[in-house]
Amino acid sequence: MNSSTFSFKEKTQLLLKYLEVNPYHYKSIIDCTPDIVFVIDIEGRIIKPNRAFEKLSGYSSEELTQMTLQNLMGSKQADKFLHHFQLALKGSLENFDCSIIHSNQNRVALNFTHFPVVVGSEILGVYGVGKDITGIMHSRKGLDEKEFLYQLLTSNSLGMITSTDSDGNFIYFSPAFLRILGYTPDELLGTTSFGLIHIEDFEKARKNLTHLLNKKESGFDTYRVRKKNGGYIWVECICKPLIDSNTNHVKEIISVIRDISERKKAEEDIRNSEARYRNIIEHTPDAIIVVKDSIIVYTNDTSLELLGATTKDELQNKSVFDFLHNEYIASAQRRIHQLKNGQTVDFKDYKIYRLDGNILEVEVKPVITVFQNEPAIHLIIRDISKKIQTQQLLVQSEKLTVAGQLAAGIAHEIRNPLTAIKGFLQLMEAKLTDYKTYFDIITSEMERIEIILSELLTLAKPQDMKFVKGDIVQILENVKTLIDTQALMNNIEIITLYETNIFSIFCDENQLKQVFINFLKNSIEAMPKGGKISVELQSLGFDKLKLLFIDEGRGIPDHILNRIYEPFFTTKETGTGLGLMISKQIIENHNGTLHIRSDKKGTIVEVILPIF
Repeated sequence: MNSSTFSFKEKTQLLLKYLEVNPYHYKSIIDCTPDIVFVIDIEGRIIKPNRAFEKLSGYSSEELTQMTLQNLMGSKQADKFLHHFQLALKGSLENFDCSIIHSNQNRVALNFTHFPVVVGSEILGVYGVGKDITGIMHSRKGLDEKEFLYQLLTSNSLGMITSTDSDGNFIYFSPAFLRILGYTPDELLGTTSFGLIHIEDFEKARKNLTHLLNKKESGFDTYRVRKKNGGYIWVECICKPLIDSNTNHVKEIISVIRDISERKKAEEDIRNSEARYRNIIEHTPDAIIVVKDSIIVYTNDTSLELLGATTKDELQNKSVFDFLHNEYIASAQRRIHQLKNGQTVDFKDYKIYRLDGNILEVEVKPVITVFQNEPAIHLIIRDISKKIQTQQLLVQSEKLTVAGQLAAGIAHEIRNPLTAIKGFLQLMEAKLTDYKTYFDIITSEMERIEIILSELLTLAKPQDMKFVKGDIVQILENVKTLIDTQALMNNIEIITLYETNIFSIFCDENQLKQVFINFLKNSIEAMPKGGKISVELQSLGFDKLKLLFIDEGRGIPDHILNRIYEPFFTTKETGTGLGLMISKQIIENHNGTLHIRSDKKGTIVEVILPIF
């Protein structure tokens, strides 16, 4: 074909004449397609646009025939269109995508096909057919973006992403598998994911897969998976089933897998730390109680013993104030308020109630803590009854020291003038015989003073002990003989009950006699209306004996019983307050113990002595 026979203008006129001559041919094309159809002359001008073109572009036929391609498409799209238009003029048929600008300024994507209009041997123009592909392009763009995002996520995710079939066989896995586990694609494709799971987690994984396939629901769990080097790491696996819309079966399973080895290690460290902490708390000698809003939520074993409980359930969910003495509640509440305001508080003495109702003296220190992820107060409680007892013993020891020093001073200061008085008294007694009765009284009182001085000196400086083998029964009988007369005068009978065994002990007989006489004299004084005193001797195991002095007196009140060993404490008008204290010291010097029990029915003095 030689397209140079006619000029451009002549060809356009021939094209119009052709269209006028063949209107039905052109109209049939227009009527048979929903796509845009138009004719372009060889200069690229739109000659005949159809109604679909008008509708799609938003312009009328007259407007379209007056527009240039640059106006309709923009420069880049117009250049692309003209390029394919030139190809069509040369007889080449091609499909290409291009877009036009709608009258509302939005772009409309079209897929064009050009083919030449040939009259005789001349190409007079080009038929253009355009299909609206705007929706398809948007869908394709969305798919492309999703594919890009999918590739971006799977390729750059810190976690591992895998796709498996319903049997667990690998279909796809992300590059993170190589970085985390050390496996290449060739090493895993065609294998099953179960081959990587630790044998102890295998059954759990199998059950989770079955559940996912049956319920078609996403799954979550943790497993240990094998690395290429043979080691194992902990992973967290989230599985999502993809359902086939035709069969409603799971066709693929997408899994997102994250390495949680560090988290597992941290959790294990925390558990070990908690176990060590709990072990320390459980075995500390202090009672530990944790309270939340004053309610007990935790107790250690020591607190059970302290409060007299047998099980922790007896203390759980009770208010800590239920165990606190009423006079200390306000103080405790103030300290807790101070603690919550950031102040530090130290140990403070309190009185608390045990479950058996007894009162116990303790010291308590509260500390802010966290228990089960909630704020709480950690109470450290110490039994200070022994501490108080030790302090009392120290005070008593100090009293004894002072008493000893005072006794030594008094004894030395009084004994010398007393000796002089006794000497002159004896001289006066020889000459003043008419006053013998008075002299006897004076002498008796002076002897009493000497006895007191001797006791004071014993307190200040105990006499040397002279231990010899002695018969305890014989010692008791000698004492009974000395006391019997005084007992009979007070209408009192002394009864002795001895075991048949012969008890021989190493002792200072004189000092033991002094102790036993003191016990019996106290019993006689406690029974002004008469009665019986029992002296019992029993064996206590293989190496000890027990002595009991039991009277039927009025007893000793508790407030006095607690002080009977204090120096100079006495309830008797003529007492020195040294007898029981010295007696206790003598018994202890014999490696024995002394206990006194009393009530309204009488008093029992118990002496435990070793048998050598």
